[in-house]
Amino acid sequence: MRSQMHFMNEWASWGGWSVCSRSCGGGASVRTRTCITRNLVGGPCPGDTRQYKICNTKECPADSMDFRELQCKAFNDRPLVAGSSFHWTTFHGGSNPCELSCLAIGHNFYYNFGRVLDGTPCQSDQETVCVNGKCLKPGCDLIFGSQQQEDACMVCGGHNSTCLHHRSVYQSNEQNNGLFGYNEVTMIPAGATHIRVTDNSRNYLALQNGRSQFVINGNWKINIPGEYNVAGTKLLYRSSADTWESFEVPGPTKEDLHIMVLSTDKNSGIEYEYWLPPDRYALYHGRSQLRQPHHTANHLPFEPPTAMSTTITTTTTTTTQPVAKPLFWGPAARWPLQPPYQQQPVPRLERDENRRNRLPEIHRRGHCGKCRRVRGKGERQRQYCQKDFVFRAKVLEKVYHGEETRYDVQIIHTYRNRYRLEHREFLWAPNKCDCPLLEEGHQYVLMLRRHINYERTLNRILLEEDSYSQPYRAREDGLLRPLEELCGNRGSRTQFRE
Repeated sequence: MRSQMHFMNEWASWGGWSVCSRSCGGGASVRTRTCITRNLVGGPCPGDTRQYKICNTKECPADSMDFRELQCKAFNDRPLVAGSSFHWTTFHGGSNPCELSCLAIGHNFYYNFGRVLDGTPCQSDQETVCVNGKCLKPGCDLIFGSQQQEDACMVCGGHNSTCLHHRSVYQSNEQNNGLFGYNEVTMIPAGATHIRVTDNSRNYLALQNGRSQFVINGNWKINIPGEYNVAGTKLLYRSSADTWESFEVPGPTKEDLHIMVLSTDKNSGIEYEYWLPPDRYALYHGRSQLRQPHHTANHLPFEPPTAMSTTITTTTTTTTQPVAKPLFWGPAARWPLQPPYQQQPVPRLERDENRRNRLPEIHRRGHCGKCRRVRGKGERQRQYCQKDFVFRAKVLEKVYHGEETRYDVQIIHTYRNRYRLEHREFLWAPNKCDCPLLEEGHQYVLMLRRHINYERTLNRILLEEDSYSQPYRAREDGLLRPLEELCGNRGSRTQFRE
């Protein structure tokens, strides 16, 4: 007996999984194990002899019969007591959701046929299913009854350590600026998880997909709250009886999402947050070498920047804390472990290139004069082939720095670029004359060059008076695409999104 005390009873390996109880819609599969008895007084092995997992979770076709209804109809024309037979349909008033209660069609009674098949959804909670007569919920490891949950990064059992949290507030004064109608709040990049957008005003949240097509509340039509298929995932649109609205998206999204607001009143603040993998976070929220704060080569007497935007955005990124389950408003993750994407090496500049990299003369007089109009087929083709950058961008903000103007733009699509671009860049105009004129909130096709000063301390995208600049239209896009063949194959082309 003493020698047996040195050995503990232990489980043998799990057996194989059984065939799934359903072909779609989320069935159940079971496997078993046996306890190897090494000690007669050691008691049974701790734990269960059976383990269930969810399987075949893809949705059933839209015309499929309800699984519980299908089980009731299986008893049609089967004789019961006294040889009577009936046709059956689902009865939802039973006391146990894991029992098959069926109502006799054309009669006022129902019958209990015993347990439902494993994988039948519990009537009280769509997230739980009946397994062995009990309502159970699977963990992220697919095991029923498991406590494993996904973190905000969609990692099963993770601690939010593989993604970064971005939270901002959009505020604007549309009532005073006359910006009624649709205005863009932000673009949420593809790959985002646990997106949450909330608004508490008399305005309406709206949503566009990556192709700028409205999905929710578009074209001045308000959709009913509910679940929508968006960007390869589900979006839950909620709206209260007063003014509160929200979008909640588990993700990950397969395309960019444009959060819009249909403005009818002053905006008190739209809060939004999401999580991104570190590499994508660096791409969208990292700092580009071209986004330099000001021009250091001209030695101008810089004044404090004067903001022209009515949008206020605040961003917070804090250190992660381990969490047991994901929350849309959960703790933020740590900073990326790798640096943001680096710009391509600056090409060597010879002295005979000095003229090309010289800044245009800055307008120092109060009078700017009439802007030069740059247009036409010949100018379009010449600049397309000669300029360093050809892209479509949306102007987010315009700021005056001394005698210069800085534009914060979102790069939407690049046709041709010799140097790497981030999704957000600064454009610098060496004057305050608005030549060419770029308005906030509008999209333009731009052909620009890169400026590097002789000391190689300045590296920026330059917006000159003679730069090709046209408001974006579908026709303009069609005119640009054939030009690549005319220019040859110089320069890299990078498309951020369609």
